[in-house]
Formats: sequence, structure tokens, C-alpha cells
Amino acid sequence: MNLKDLKNDWINEFSQPMMIAGPCSAESETQMLETAKRIRETHANVPIFRAGIWKPRTKPNGFEGVGVIGLNWLKKVKEEYGFKTATEVANAHHVFAALEADVDILWIGARSTVNPFTVQEIAMALKGTNKTVLVKNPVNPDLALWIGALERLLGQGITNLGVIHRGFSTYQKTKYRNNPNWQIALDFKSQFPNIPMLIDPSHICGNRTGLADITQEALNVGYQGAIIETHCNPDEAWSDAAQQITPEVLAELIGNLKVRNADLAGFEGEMGRHRTLISDLDFQLIELLSQRMKISEKIGKLKKENDIAIFQPERWKVITEYATQKASETGMSQEFIEKVFKTIHEESIEVQNSIMINR
Repeated sequence: MNLKDLKNDWINEFSQPMMIAGPCSAESETQMLETAKRIRETHANVPIFRAGIWKPRTKPNGFEGVGVIGLNWLKKVKEEYGFKTATEVANAHHVFAALEADVDILWIGARSTVNPFTVQEIAMALKGTNKTVLVKNPVNPDLALWIGALERLLGQGITNLGVIHRGFSTYQKTKYRNNPNWQIALDFKSQFPNIPMLIDPSHICGNRTGLADITQEALNVGYQGAIIETHCNPDEAWSDAAQQITPEVLAELIGNLKVRNADLAGFEGEMGRHRTLISDLDFQLIELLSQRMKISEKIGKLKKENDIAIFQPERWKVITEYATQKASETGMSQEFIEKVFKTIHEESIEVQNSIMINR
């Protein structure tokens, strides 16, 4: 069997969009039960409660989760409020403990997906289980690693599979904590339309702004649901406080979502996919232009300090020659490329000129 043969009937148990919600980290029994109670009381369509029991942190000495005791709190959430439960596993020990606690859905985090040895260890520990296993995209934008993680799980007989798109890390600061890089996620979806894909807007945004927009955009292009960090008191959360929302805000977010009925293969679905990719590229263009103008500022300061003229004819000659070359390589109109480069160059001169006149 290969990934394209999987039926993934497990997703049919849930109405769509399938929502997973709960705190980034399990902190106390009271916190877990209050969050679950309030999610239930909002009557939001949330069948699955999530909580991080073990928390991989970037640096040592941070809060790394409460450990196994938190699994007992997840059990109470299931018993008292009827949720199915979900948590992250990062090694064989986590797997065995989560299975013993009868956690319904396990997910492999982005830091684990990037390491084939870790994924193999987890897959071997999961061998024979009929639990649902979700795989987050790797931290770095590598589609092969993402697919490879699923293939390792399938190799151990795990067939209830799904993926979570949580965005990709970048060394550059942008409005996102993790850039969506929709192209990679949609490439995965195109290759494996049978594997359910969820969006993780909390980790993409890194804050409460934009959660609804990212979630809606994902639904527009055929994602089956979302995993959203939800806390009874977000501002006091022990981890990722900025990106968690209250159960009441969650309910409002879910209530405003629109599920598109158009099949991805149909006109509306294809249009939505292309528009999402264009938006993603436009965002990257703006970020790159912003970085370019910051470099122009540094050049302007150097020119000012050394009394060098802003406009350098030889430099402009190099730019136009490069534009002609790139137009030829890409098959785009030379006139269009020259217009783009001319506009960028003119703005760069304006930036440098403003530095020159501010003595």
C-alpha cells in the first residue's frame, strides 16, 4: 500500500470543518477542565480537545510541559465533557504513555518531522495502533521530509493519517511567526488529496491577529479543519500566550467561517488555490522589497559619509543588463522587467536622497 491508496475514513466521523482546540500546554487540572467546560458551553462545533503534555522548547530552562500527569487531566476532560483528545508525541516514551492513557489523536510536531530518526522511532512505537496520527510540516520548507514522515508511519501499518500545515520558519522577521508558504502545502494536497489536511493558524500567526483570515483561507482551498490554541486565561498561559484565544473568541471565529462546497477540481476551487498562491507570492515580494530598501538606506548612509553621488550610471547599466538577461531566461517581457527594475531603482534613489538631504 502507498499513501495515495489510503481511504482515511476516520475523517468522516467528524463534521467539517473538523476543529481541534485547547491550550498550548496542560498547566493544571483546573486550567484544563475550565477550558474544556467553556468550549463546551459555547456550543462551538469542537469535537476534539488538545493539550501539550510535553513541550519541545527552542532553549533550555523553559517550561517543557507537565509530563505524564497531564495525561490524567486529558482523561478527565474526555470523561466529564465527552471530547476526544489529542496531544503531541516526540519519542517512543511519549507514544507508550499516550496510548496507555487512551489519547485518541496523536500528532508529530514540526521539530520531530524534520528528523527521520525521530519519526522512525515514533512510527515503530505506534506499530499496530489504529489511532489517528497527524504530521505537522517540518520546520524548514521541505516537501520530501513531510511525505517521508508519512511513509515511515505507513510502513509500520499506521493507516489513519492526516497532516497539519503550521507554516515554515524563516530567519527574517515578517508579520507571521511561521510563513504559510502555501505553495508547499498545496503541492502536498495536490499529490495526496485523500489525506486530510488541517491548518494551524496559531503557529502561523504567532498572535491572535489574523487567525480567522488564515483559517478561512485554508477552508477556501479545501482543507478539512483547523487546530487552534485555546486557553481559559490566555494572557496568563505558561507558553505561547500571545497566540492563544479564549473559548468564547474561538466560538465566534468558528461561527463566522464559511465552508466552500466547490470541489478543488472545480472552477471555484482552482481559482481559490491560484489566488492563495498569488497572495503568498505577493507577500513575499513585499517582504523582499522591504529588505531591499533597508539595504538602500545603508548604501545611502555610506554615500553620504563619503560624499559620493547617489546616481551611479555604471550601476544603472549593470541593472538594465541584468533585467534583459532575466527577461530572456524567464520568458517574460523585457519591457515589463525593465519597468519593474526602473521603478525599484527610482524608489531606491528616493530613499537615498532623503538620507542625503537630512543632514
